[in-house]
Amino acid sequence: MIKAKNPKEIYLADGKPSTKGPVTHMTKVPMDISSHRELATFQVANLQNHEVILGMPWLREHNPTIDWNNKRITFNSERYTTWCLKGSPVAYAVPEEKALEENLITRYSKIQAKNNPTANDKNGPMANDQNGPVAKDQSIRIRKLSTETRVGMKGSARAAGHDLYAMKGSDILAGGEAIVGTGIAIGLPHNIYARIAPLSSLAGKDRLTTKAGVIDSDYRGEVKVVLANLGDQPYRVGKGDRLAQLIIERIDNRELQEVTQLDDTERGD
Repeated sequence: MIKAKNPKEIYLADGKPSTKGPVTHMTKVPMDISSHRELATFQVANLQNHEVILGMPWLREHNPTIDWNNKRITFNSERYTTWCLKGSPVAYAVPEEKALEENLITRYSKIQAKNNPTANDKNGPMANDQNGPVAKDQSIRIRKLSTETRVGMKGSARAAGHDLYAMKGSDILAGGEAIVGTGIAIGLPHNIYARIAPLSSLAGKDRLTTKAGVIDSDYRGEVKVVLANLGDQPYRVGKGDRLAQLIIERIDNRELQEVTQLDDTERGD
């Protein structure tokens, strides 16, 4: 990591500076595209939804041919064949599901913090909101406890929760319960908790629901789902099956205040 001599602002398409800037550092890292590897120089920025953005200078020098219909990029420029080519000149798109799963390890979800600076504490740089100090780093971190773990994804862009999947198969008797591991551990920022909620599809069709669904921000063990079978037939959970959904919510940390009398309302008791 190299500190830039002159920090640069990041400008959006409308000409306004991005709240993610400015760029203060640069770095050189090996970049793999298909079987091709290049030592690329990147400007380091706080990107929310992307791991890397290849800018116009890089695209002009490499001049790739992009086949949008077949999701294929072909490199055939003189620079590429002379300096960069180590293998096939064709790079194919990573399947969207795999890309989302891998990106989720580092970004999972971003909850924007307020920008009022205060002193650092054990949670890192802090800001204030109406409920007290909030860590500026509001990223939610996911750790796979096994190479076979499947990291949860949202079913759609506007879905409230990320799906949780069974690490192992389990049989749940009619009227019974089972604790099913997901193979992931989660790191939540201060003032955030996660709630395990049932899936509408399982609740309606198979009468499966969840119990004991709160995950505190300081818990670092495996996320497990208490799955209850309210139906009159046994249910088989297969390895990799969707179990429940993980919903990220903010905590209101205001203290309870004991009083001798409450104010009157129109409703009353």
